[in-house]
Amino acid sequence: MALTNSQYDQIMHVYEQRRLDNEYRLRERFQKAYSLIPELEELDHSISSLSVQKAHRLLDGDDQALTSLKEELHSLIRSKRLLLTSRGLPADYLELHYTCPDCRDTGYIGDQQCHCLKRSVIGLLYEQSNLQKILDQENFSTCSLEYYSRSHIDPKTGRSSLEAIQTALKVCHNFIDTFSDEFHNILLYGDTGVGKTFLSHCIAKELIDTSYSVIYFTAAQLFDIFAQNRFGRRDEQNPDMQGHIYDCDLLIIDDLGTELPNSFTVSQLFTCLNERILRQKPTIISTNLALDDIQAIYSERTFSRISSNYTILRLTGDDIRIQKKLLNLGGTNDATPQ
Repeated sequence: MALTNSQYDQIMHVYEQRRLDNEYRLRERFQKAYSLIPELEELDHSISSLSVQKAHRLLDGDDQALTSLKEELHSLIRSKRLLLTSRGLPADYLELHYTCPDCRDTGYIGDQQCHCLKRSVIGLLYEQSNLQKILDQENFSTCSLEYYSRSHIDPKTGRSSLEAIQTALKVCHNFIDTFSDEFHNILLYGDTGVGKTFLSHCIAKELIDTSYSVIYFTAAQLFDIFAQNRFGRRDEQNPDMQGHIYDCDLLIIDDLGTELPNSFTVSQLFTCLNERILRQKPTIISTNLALDDIQAIYSERTFSRISSNYTILRLTGDDIRIQKKLLNLGGTNDATPQ
């Protein structure tokens, strides 16, 4: 479920307000048109009267009378439109105008979501994700492998930085392709500035664009929310944020280890990861910590959950941000993994 009930209600309230606004503007147009063209009101009364007759005849089964009424009604409507255009007004001036003509501002075409509702859902999901702007620059379309070297060999794995990122990209694409059918989690760890956060952004954009809910937090932000919830300082604008964290389609925890670790953060991380595993809700974690450090800082039982439920990807190489500066590329718009 990409949206909570309250989020869905929030979007549908916008549609309801659009319909009310459209009806209000139509009433204003009627007042203006009647004032400008008095005979229009008489024509509208005739159309209304004919419509009532049409309904009665239809109920009585009088098909011949119905045909003649249709012709008269068509003639009156044509006359009405001619009057409007003769005074410089659009022929459809006295018809309801919709923000989305396809669904008539209901959000649905039949029982299917309209394209406008899908855009509204995705827009809300972007807003909720905390990634609204960054994903325009950091996504698979801006991904480049030119900063990953075949000659940079990781002493722990014996693999080059290029091989490591190529493997990671395959895992990320598979994560997206099987997201609706399979439960996966990813831990990205390794050197600073080699694309861990970038890859999580790439995944986030692909999933949000297909209407999945994604929430991104740095570890420090995440634990601050847990602290607010624990000690009675909830965000008034979003009092159930902890519930969203446990239940969103994808949670991204970035820079694990940059927060101040203590008994509270250790217990909260275990609770969060364990709760999402139980709910079969995927999580992506990125960190500069080594695996031994994760185990030492966050406890053996937390590391056990990660090692048994996560695909663990190690990325290595030279810091891309430094490479850019050395190559005088720091001022470009290149969004190569960072």
